[in-house]
Amino acid sequence: MGSDLRYEVAQNAYIKLVLYSLKHPTSSVNAILIGRFSPSNDTVEITDAVPLFHSHIGLLPQLEISLILIEEYFSAKGLNIVGYFHANERSDEYELGGVAKNIGDHICRYFPQAPILLLDNKKLESLKTSKDSGAVVQLYVRDAYKNWKLVQSDGSIRFSLKEPSANLVLLDYISSEKWNDIVDFDDHLDDISKDWLNPGLFN
Repeated sequence: MGSDLRYEVAQNAYIKLVLYSLKHPTSSVNAILIGRFSPSNDTVEITDAVPLFHSHIGLLPQLEISLILIEEYFSAKGLNIVGYFHANERSDEYELGGVAKNIGDHICRYFPQAPILLLDNKKLESLKTSKDSGAVVQLYVRDAYKNWKLVQSDGSIRFSLKEPSANLVLLDYISSEKWNDIVDFDDHLDDISKDWLNPGLFN
């Protein structure tokens, strides 16, 4: 695997991440990225996402329990934990914080090339008017010294949406307040009848 690894996120995974952030606009939220590495084109294909927590997101015991369940479920389907998503608590907060970096480091034990996707609130806020086709997330990867670095999106050779029309579909879901249907691990731990896999979200 070269240092110029590419990351591609599927439409449903991307939309699920953004909607989840919108469901808890005054809280930090996080999620696990699911997918596979494609050696033929040096690309990490992010095919799904699992919403984790909207409260006490830095607590390791809950994180460990969720990771065990997630890995067990998806490995049976030939998929792996391949990265981490984070949305900051405040909409004017644009930096990757210590908690997010620590959890990202933890995810790298599962997949050494795991990225962190950080919600870009500026891009999200301007999406309705700009009709931009670019993702409303920032890509962070670890350098040779295991420090998290922002990958500048210059036409995005390192990171892309698999479906170019994903933002148009996202805007439709936002207008119908689809985020109300999303379940995370916090919800599941409060009420185990709520399914953290969100199987019917896009039906």
